[in-house]
Amino acid sequence: MRTPASSASAICRHDGPVTSAQGMRLGYSMWGFLGEGVLDTPDGSRAYRRPFLDGLLASGHEVVLLQANRDLTENGVDLGDHYCWDSGFPDLNGLIFEWRWPLPGRNTIVCGSPGHTCDLHRQRDLFDRYSRAGVPTLVWDLDRQLPVKDPLRRLPNVAVGELALNPTPGAHTLACPVPDALLDAADPSALAAADRATALVYVGNQYDRDDAFDRYFAPVAPAIRHRVAGKWPRTEAWPHINFTGRCPFPEAERIHGTALATVLLLPRRYAHVGHMTSRWFESILAGCVPLAPAEIHSVDTYVPRPLQVFGGQDVIEKVAWLRAVAGGPDHVDLISQCLKRLQPFRCSIQVTTALTILKGLS
Repeated sequence: MRTPASSASAICRHDGPVTSAQGMRLGYSMWGFLGEGVLDTPDGSRAYRRPFLDGLLASGHEVVLLQANRDLTENGVDLGDHYCWDSGFPDLNGLIFEWRWPLPGRNTIVCGSPGHTCDLHRQRDLFDRYSRAGVPTLVWDLDRQLPVKDPLRRLPNVAVGELALNPTPGAHTLACPVPDALLDAADPSALAAADRATALVYVGNQYDRDDAFDRYFAPVAPAIRHRVAGKWPRTEAWPHINFTGRCPFPEAERIHGTALATVLLLPRRYAHVGHMTSRWFESILAGCVPLAPAEIHSVDTYVPRPLQVFGGQDVIEKVAWLRAVAGGPDHVDLISQCLKRLQPFRCSIQVTTALTILKGLS
């Protein structure tokens, strides 16, 4: 239900003072999970959300989670020893939103009605209470859903962050964070030596990817062993594709870990600004070589030239080449080159960027 301004129900086991003289109490609004989550919900930010929050905490700041504790209520996982939730309006020095947008039939319907989720109502209440009152606010537009002419962009205490390398004018690049610990542990030789029985996979949902799928994946699938895991409700055009449905979040790593290659399928609104999702680093860290459409803005930032593709036939040829070099020095070198491209996107760097943006608004 929508939280009235007068209520303040906190679920927090470490409500003590900030430990650093420079520390802030930061509110964080996200509609998702810190753990594995549940099967029937899309939540790509699970791949980096917890390391990002841990980075904020390690920087000497308090973090208060301001949306529902879905890990506890939907998955029975109690993380209260590590994180703090508050359904009210605590005192804050700054606020970060993982931006939500209207989803008809879900967060736009009356509170308490079947199928309702209260993420949008809660976000509006938080924005009205804090952001419109002058509290420094970072809107992290992870899905490019905030309209270019939205008046909130003009508020002097509000900054917008985007995953895009070429962000909307006035916005900041706050890139998709790569967990430092996973990157530090990645061994290109071991990854190249792994058994990879599936030639090509895609892990992710259909949302606005039909054009890219038609061009880069569908023409390739009849000739090779493949798999598409995720929510694809409209598949009539591709009866030859092996769609296996949604998979639990941890299984994405296993799927990538047994596949030779993937194609980075992006909606057009992502591709033309270089907005890359977590599937990029998830595949690389599992040793699944990412083939990237050359039309992606600044594609060289994400993959080396040999892994850039211009169409389905190009994907077929690249997969055949990867099969030929699999396990050898060229394969190790390709994975090494991809891992090097992850370095500027480390979570620790993105945490520093976010804090710099917030401090600039104070």
